[in-house]
Amino acid sequence: MIRLLVFLAVVFALGLGFAWLADRPGDMIVTFNGYQYQVTLMVAAVAIVAVVAAVMIVWWLIKSLWNSPYTISRYFRVRRRDRGYQALSTGMIAAGAGDGALARKKTKEAAKLISSDQEPLINLLDAQASLLEGDHEGAREKFERMLDDPEMRLLGLRGLYLEAERLGDRNAARHYAGRAAAVAPQLAWAAESTLEELTERGDWDGALKLVEAQKSTRQIERDVANRRRAVLLTAKAQALVDSGPNAARAAALEANKLAPDFAPAAVIAADLVIRQNDVRKGSKILEAAWKAEPHPEIAELYTHARPGDAVIDRLNRAKKLQELKKNHAESSMAVARAALDAQDFATARREAEAAIRMDRREGAYLLLADIEEAETGDQGKVRQLLSKAVRAPRDPTWVADGVISERWAPVSPVTGKLDAFTWRAPMERLGQLIDSEADVAVPAITAAAPVQPVTEKAIDIVAEAPVEKPVSPNGGEKDAAVAEAVSEAETSERGSELPPLPDDPGVAPEEKAEKSPRRFRLF
Repeated sequence: MIRLLVFLAVVFALGLGFAWLADRPGDMIVTFNGYQYQVTLMVAAVAIVAVVAAVMIVWWLIKSLWNSPYTISRYFRVRRRDRGYQALSTGMIAAGAGDGALARKKTKEAAKLISSDQEPLINLLDAQASLLEGDHEGAREKFERMLDDPEMRLLGLRGLYLEAERLGDRNAARHYAGRAAAVAPQLAWAAESTLEELTERGDWDGALKLVEAQKSTRQIERDVANRRRAVLLTAKAQALVDSGPNAARAAALEANKLAPDFAPAAVIAADLVIRQNDVRKGSKILEAAWKAEPHPEIAELYTHARPGDAVIDRLNRAKKLQELKKNHAESSMAVARAALDAQDFATARREAEAAIRMDRREGAYLLLADIEEAETGDQGKVRQLLSKAVRAPRDPTWVADGVISERWAPVSPVTGKLDAFTWRAPMERLGQLIDSEADVAVPAITAAAPVQPVTEKAIDIVAEAPVEKPVSPNGGEKDAAVAEAVSEAETSERGSELPPLPDDPGVAPEEKAEKSPRRFRLF
């Protein structure tokens, strides 16, 4: 477009010049070699323009003839390059489609037409063809050669990383990912693998730096980065509790600030603050976390924040938590536990039954069984509650990749993924019996009320249903007291046609004469 405008401008200028000369007639006299030549000014101007044009044409012809070998060779070179890129494009499409034979054919064709030094993609196509042919050793060698080329280094590291992952060599995979992350922290695959390696080694400071680099390169969102920092700072605080309490406190408080609703961060931050005799600040941290999401560890630390408090004081602190989060099962469970310790059986029973109505689960039934045994010692009612606990949904716990843990951990023990543990109910028991509506609405059980017998159908289902065992570090089995209670219930129900009695007459005297009340746990 610019050339066209320049050409038009030149033509327009020549036209103006000739028009100007035409309006001003004159003669031009040239004397040369004794001769005198006289022409008009217009003829002289035309002659000069013609001579200049002829010189330019002759120069163009001479230059074209001189450069003709280079022009011809460049034509064939460009044509050869175009054919090579067409073969490379076809080969890449074939490799993506999984056609190893066509990919190898086009690789050879492209390598003949284009130099690999000029086009590094030929090396990638060659490695992909080797992978499709099953030649993984050859592919690894090609990826290793890419490490010498700065332009192809990241691609080679990516290929070696995937090969190490395929072979299950996590150490090698993390090594390649670490080298890639050092060069380009914005690579998600490299950063994630390196983060897993750092957390597995317990290098929390290195992991925090990597997360900060991910945040600065906008690889992850701000909220995700804050969550990861909170998890890493919580893990760092746990590791420094004994060796560096001040550093642990600073890390825990920062984690709690980044994620106020993260229960592990709130618990360890409040615990470290309370250890330094700042109970008020620790209580505020726990109260804020409780408002966001009630958790039994928060309730346990909050009620026992002052070691010298009486049981009635702990009950009052539990009631304060309940005021902060009303109509929640965890609030009622916290008050019920504190009331049981304070021997306030009426309050404990009322709150435990309220927890069952809000969230029917085994922990509430076990707590109700504790209350029943402590208040009345009625073993028949205790066994009835234990049988309901066996059939009830599981209590929430820390779960990650099928692993159940009693305590929170920053990474999954299976995959090494950061922040994998979530607070939820594990997988339900197979063959679980769904009680009727009358059973769901738990009636108030008093000493004067008749005990409802456990039906034979219910006992059969409880006995035959496989119970999922949690995979935890201590590998606990079903509590012996619960197994004994269910076994006695089966025997008394199947082996006798007599109507059920309010209490089991076969209880051994030594069972009643326990020094401390028993707390029932299924696992």
